[in-house]
Amino acid sequence: MTSAPVSGTRSPLRQSLGEWRIGLVAWRLIVLQAAHPAVAAGMGRYSTYRAHPWRRIQHTVDSGARLFSAGPEERRLEVARLARTHRRIHGTDDAGRPYTAEDPAVRGWVMVTLYEAITAMHELSGQRLRPAELDVLYAEFREVCEALEIPGEVLPATAAEVPAYVQRNVREVLEYGDVVRHLLFEVLREAPAPRRLGRLRPAWPLLRVAAARLLSTLTVADLPPAWHDRFGPGRTRSGAALSWAVHHGVRHVMARLPEHLRHRHTPSADGAATAATAAGRPVPRRAPARPSRGPRSADTRRARLETFFHQVLDQTADGRVDRADLQAMVHNVCWQLEVPAEREDVLYAAFETWWQALCPAMDADGDGAVDCAEFVSAMLAGADRDPAHLDHGLVPAMRALFRAADTDGSGHLCADEYRVLFGGPRVHPAELNDGFRQLDTDGDGRISEEEFVTAFTDFFTARTDTIAGTALLGRP
Repeated sequence: MTSAPVSGTRSPLRQSLGEWRIGLVAWRLIVLQAAHPAVAAGMGRYSTYRAHPWRRIQHTVDSGARLFSAGPEERRLEVARLARTHRRIHGTDDAGRPYTAEDPAVRGWVMVTLYEAITAMHELSGQRLRPAELDVLYAEFREVCEALEIPGEVLPATAAEVPAYVQRNVREVLEYGDVVRHLLFEVLREAPAPRRLGRLRPAWPLLRVAAARLLSTLTVADLPPAWHDRFGPGRTRSGAALSWAVHHGVRHVMARLPEHLRHRHTPSADGAATAATAAGRPVPRRAPARPSRGPRSADTRRARLETFFHQVLDQTADGRVDRADLQAMVHNVCWQLEVPAEREDVLYAAFETWWQALCPAMDADGDGAVDCAEFVSAMLAGADRDPAHLDHGLVPAMRALFRAADTDGSGHLCADEYRVLFGGPRVHPAELNDGFRQLDTDGDGRISEEEFVTAFTDFFTARTDTIAGTALLGRP
């Protein structure tokens, strides 16, 4: 490194990453990353971006913020988390080419696209950064790459060399494959409603058609010129006009907002639950949760199992569950939590055992995957035949899941830990809060391991919604 990065939260790099308008180039960033054949192969096999696109963006932005904007300890934890994640992403793509997320050149490309997105955000809004400012940004960027142990020789040596590096990769390495086409033109047409829509959520099926078209046009227009030269079509006049209006308009609006409204909160390794625990705050006691509403005579298991299949199991949103879906569940839990490598290995092994129990019993057509009908039928038949049938796969996996989520080792889950496990774009926070209260059968403001396991068992086996465990995903 030839120059030292500017320290402090007021550095240009931290300011840029903290701006809400970084979201305008987030999809562009993901498209450029996914166009690398190794990244595309990894996303196709391991990623849940199809079912959870908003989570994918949030992970990317949060990871960048923790690497570039947080303190040394948060950066160390993020580096360790990324290393644990990348060591599991490897295989052979559809063309027979081996790939691994640990390839230094691949990691270098992913990191450079994050830096390049920051410069693009400024340039597209008419705020092109001066060479001296780019040097400061790139110096801090190189510092993070060193922490990630990315060899310096796979990166541009200076900020001035980044444009040529990006252009060369676009022309010689990137591919316009199925993952890129899906990101550009299809994923938002299937995406669940973002949580922040609030009262507009019911209108999302109509809104997302317009949102998908708008984002596709904007993203294509914002891609580098080398992209249009190689893959086409060229940047249209309407796309260029939309890009100018959006980026310049948002910049001017943001400039008139107070500082605290222009920037997002930088993620920290210490969440509210951890802080409360460390401070020794007592957990208020309350009356035990009551069973939900009155008794119901109808067998409600089928509806619950279908909901569980679509909301929890089918992580890739293709209507089928295979080993990759269960591994994706583990990946998402481990991504949210600071799980040590040894505990992460235990969790992956437990879910692999669960899959080994699921597949032979449920894969009726022998295609190596389980669809919703197969899952529901097998679960209902198993519960009717043998009340202990869940002990061979589900229960061990849920015990491992509980222990991974119990980040402070207290032997209990607090409400925040519960929400990390079951939160998602399809589940409203109020529903999760209600589910937590229902599972907390002794009313002490926390969930024990036995309460947790019993809840899962009840969720799959109880015939009516009067059992607390049936509220695992919220109010029945």
